[in-house]
Amino acid sequence: MNHRFLLLLLLVACQQQPEHLATNHNWPVALGPGSNHASALIGFTPANVSLLRPAWTFSAGDAGPYSQIQCNPIILDGRIYLSSPTLDAICLDAATGKQIWRTSPSQYISNNEIPSSGMGVNRGIVYAPSPQGDRIFISNGPFLFALSAESGEVIPAFGDGGKIDLRTGLRDSAQSLFFVIANSPGVLFDDMLIIGCRVSEGSGAAPGHIRAYDIHSGAERWIFHTIPQPGESHQDSWPEGAWATAGGANAWAGMTVDSARGIVFVPTGSASYDFYGADRVGANLYANCLIALDARTGQRRWHFQFVHHDLLDRDLPAPPNLVTIRRDGKEVPAVAQITKTGHVFVFHRETGEPLFPINEQAVPLSDLPGEQSWPTQPLPSSPPPFARQQVGGIFDHAEGRDSLQVLLGNLRQRSIFEPPSVAGTLVFPGYDGGGEWGGAAYSPWDRLMVVNSSQMAWSLHMIPTGAAAPGNRVYLTNCAACHGADRKGGEFMGKIPALGDLSAKYNTASLQALIRAGKGNMPAFAALKQEELDALTKFLMEEETAGQSADEAPNYVSSGYNRLLDKAGYPAIAPPWGLLTAIDLDHGAIRWQIPLGEYEDLTARGIPPTGTENYGGPLVTASGLTFIAATRDQKIRAFSTASGTLLWEAGLPFGGYATPSMYEVDGKQYLIIACGGGKMGTKSGDAYVAFALPD
Repeated sequence: MNHRFLLLLLLVACQQQPEHLATNHNWPVALGPGSNHASALIGFTPANVSLLRPAWTFSAGDAGPYSQIQCNPIILDGRIYLSSPTLDAICLDAATGKQIWRTSPSQYISNNEIPSSGMGVNRGIVYAPSPQGDRIFISNGPFLFALSAESGEVIPAFGDGGKIDLRTGLRDSAQSLFFVIANSPGVLFDDMLIIGCRVSEGSGAAPGHIRAYDIHSGAERWIFHTIPQPGESHQDSWPEGAWATAGGANAWAGMTVDSARGIVFVPTGSASYDFYGADRVGANLYANCLIALDARTGQRRWHFQFVHHDLLDRDLPAPPNLVTIRRDGKEVPAVAQITKTGHVFVFHRETGEPLFPINEQAVPLSDLPGEQSWPTQPLPSSPPPFARQQVGGIFDHAEGRDSLQVLLGNLRQRSIFEPPSVAGTLVFPGYDGGGEWGGAAYSPWDRLMVVNSSQMAWSLHMIPTGAAAPGNRVYLTNCAACHGADRKGGEFMGKIPALGDLSAKYNTASLQALIRAGKGNMPAFAALKQEELDALTKFLMEEETAGQSADEAPNYVSSGYNRLLDKAGYPAIAPPWGLLTAIDLDHGAIRWQIPLGEYEDLTARGIPPTGTENYGGPLVTASGLTFIAATRDQKIRAFSTASGTLLWEAGLPFGGYATPSMYEVDGKQYLIIACGGGKMGTKSGDAYVAFALPD
């Protein structure tokens, strides 16, 4: 038997998946068992991969102006389960791409359950076998739905008529006003679905507690408070009473389960508000942590905090990888977590012991009034960063290079942990990494982690809100982070529209209804008081007169997410702007690193490939291939996992900003990628493309 094939069978067995899931031809869980993006199929090889062609394309038909698809499909016994841009759940025939069933969960959300907090995006679906009928789980807005895997019909016995409200139980008061959605799928353990959520990143956010639900009834089985409550450990890392009002510390990126050991590994994000923490003095545990929980009970086994008192939105961006490290001739079970700063931290799965030394390094302190930034931050001694840590100057061919040089020179950049400031701070690697939600792949056959990263510079300016007129103050506090202080919009988690001339599209009532309910990726702001909503509406409709409250307390908010681009729209800093890196985790060393993606017009001018910003992750195979789309040039590529040599590339109908899946049906192997576009200014799409070798 091929040794690569045998190794993956052993890996799958360790996941303790139900027998009909643990077969080589399936892709049974989002991102693959262990979140390792790994397939044991060996039909695609370095010798024949150049022959790959589209076998079929499925178009969902519901793309919108700013929509995306980020779903990593799951494949079970000839059926594919995936989601559309509007979060319909869809089942396809895996051999032909023909639709078997389609369900729109939003039709089961009644008007009195609005606000729906917007839909968000979906990165995967959970499949759960059950004596009462196999089911799949998909989220839409704040609701988690259970559907029949056979027919797509809602399962009425689950929760309230087939769904549960993820806002319930996070906090006793005003829970229906919270912005809560679940972009990433949960994980299955025994008869429980364990799941996190995405919450607001502004003030007044919901807490990001982790819950386990019974897959049959929807009843909550356990909860872990990521913001400790009275009597729980590390409550002293927050101000007294903060548990009742603080938000964030949520697991928006997903999680990874080690079924054999009964451990679920939960990566968390920052506490809210992201960029100013005067009201959350302290280290803020369990924000920015990898938490190892007992999957049966939710009890903490160990944790590690990657950023103390985060002020730069340095969420842990992806589920960790379950890997095996060779040490002193022994196999050590390990968990490897990538970060937005471009680092890999590796721990013993059972004890949390770092497998490479981690050093607390002194970092610059904040000069914002009221802020108490943390004086040190942890960094691993090995492996080296997979994203560069310094900008390296302005792009030689940038348009407006001199003015960009002045802008860059005016931004503070003493450290990757340079705190926010009124003067201006350089955020690098950017808000979106370094590493991002696409996550890393791990090949047990090549013993390499493969991870993509972006190298984008962003600028951050803090604005005091006390000097603003009432409506502008509400806008700066709740809206400016995405739409910008100047209301010009931008690109963050998808295209963000400008907010000019709203009076031509809305009247006061319709605009307030939109703000209350949210739409798409826009969260609901149902918690705004009516006087705040009235003031915000006047500001947005350009009806506000100057003025402010004399006793308004000083506060600071970010000016928004602003990439440093030149006049032609290219990244302003020196390339590479995107990288693909292979890391030897046994020795803590980088094996190879190459630019990922290109701007074809720059290449045509004789400029070496620069790489591009990228979203989505890689997939590795037992035959030694790494597949990845993710790039702004809307291509999918195959590389040699061992060397990084480019072996194949193909154009996609829209940007493939997702992680591919691999499967086999009737002896034929396929690679499938979601092509939803909608990021980095590219056109939104609605397609899934499956590639195969010619018959």
